[in-house]
Amino acid sequence: MSKEYLYLITYDISDPKRLRQVFRIMEGYGEWVQLSVFQCRLSPRRYQRLIADLEKEIKQHEDHVLLFKLWAADTQSAEFVSIGKAFQPITKEPVII
Repeated sequence: MSKEYLYLITYDISDPKRLRQVFRIMEGYGEWVQLSVFQCRLSPRRYQRLIADLEKEIKQHEDHVLLFKLWAADTQSAEFVSIGKAFQPITKEPVII
């Protein structure tokens, strides 16, 4: 049996019809957390299938889906895949007081 990982998936879909379709896709893979946010427990195979399903539905230059791979809290690291619009994570910068 393949190892499963916990993912946090968020999306911003510009068209209401595509938004409903993405919501239906996500319902098949995980649990709805809040507006446009799902948590999913996925094997590598289901993760790849989810990405393929989402890529078929979204418009690459109008929509945006982020998939965050989460680990135990003590690792404090995450991987993500950005589908659609470009995404840059916020970098940690020093605060001068």
